[in-house]
Amino acid sequence: MADYTKKVKIGNITIGGGSPIAIQSMLNVRADDVEGSVKQAKALQQAGCEIIRAAVPTVGDAKLIYALKCAVDMPVVADIHFDYKIALAAIDAGVDKIRINPGNIGSDDRVKAVADKCREKGVPIRVGVNSGSVEKSILAKYGTVTADALVDSAMYHAKLLEKFDFDDIVLSMKASDVQLMNDAYKKASTLTKYPLHLGVTEAGTERMGLIKSAAGIGGLLLNGIGDTIRVSLTDEPVKEISAARDILKAIGLRKTGANIVCCPTCGRTKIDLISLAHRVEDELQNYNGKPITVAVMGCAVNGPGEAREADFGVAGGDGEGIVFRKGEIIRKVPETKLFDELMKEINEFNGKE
Repeated sequence: MADYTKKVKIGNITIGGGSPIAIQSMLNVRADDVEGSVKQAKALQQAGCEIIRAAVPTVGDAKLIYALKCAVDMPVVADIHFDYKIALAAIDAGVDKIRINPGNIGSDDRVKAVADKCREKGVPIRVGVNSGSVEKSILAKYGTVTADALVDSAMYHAKLLEKFDFDDIVLSMKASDVQLMNDAYKKASTLTKYPLHLGVTEAGTERMGLIKSAAGIGGLLLNGIGDTIRVSLTDEPVKEISAARDILKAIGLRKTGANIVCCPTCGRTKIDLISLAHRVEDELQNYNGKPITVAVMGCAVNGPGEAREADFGVAGGDGEGIVFRKGEIIRKVPETKLFDELMKEINEFNGKE
């Protein structure tokens, strides 16, 4: 959502220049399994994915791009390594963006061919470098992978495109080390106006991957750096979308859905608050009504006060509890009725009595 970056149009979505942060994910089905890839892409769109990327390892696999374009409404990105002919085939198949590093595809003629065709079709290019792709000459300069090395690598590839008057570019400088990734993006933000695609690569399984991504992506976004994000998890891609949405909600960049506030419990808690909180969270996981904040608090003494800004909330007592709204107590109910009464209030608010 950085205001200072260049606007880049990817299909029906614009990133950069203050546009909303777009959520991305990547298919993990083999490219030659077109039916399975389309099925997964549809599930990702249903979950809230806004840009989908697919690996295209061969020229023949470009047919996947056409199939995806026919199946989903979100922009489709082709992930390409080394072979410029695959990039040309993906563009012919109607891709909305390609991810390729120009320095890896050979001679200037090849770079020019890709740049010219992307310009002709209005297809932007993401230059994506990571800690495993830094050029040997740059590594020799810095001795190891540093933030400066990542940025130098990204700028090197961007300059190869600029050489042929192409500047519809998005940059990424991912690393599995959160501090390294953070430093690289911060430096890049001072050197370029190109939109930045944020992510912690090889972040890990769901638990650690989410923690690393929240720290890396969230920290940068809070400083006004970044235009589109991908949470990389060693798990089902749909979980990446939930994680990305939760990160954006946590830092106030998405006001949709339900924001749940829960107290951590203490010695005053006399109800099974942990189970209640999980039940509320599960129920509202796919909530798509008016944006709301819901509080699940442990004691009636502090609950309505500490969560006075919540649209709806419950707070426990001794085998009973209260239901409140904007800090005002509505009624007292038995503990067993707290969940039902809370949902009743939320449903009435959304006209679902």
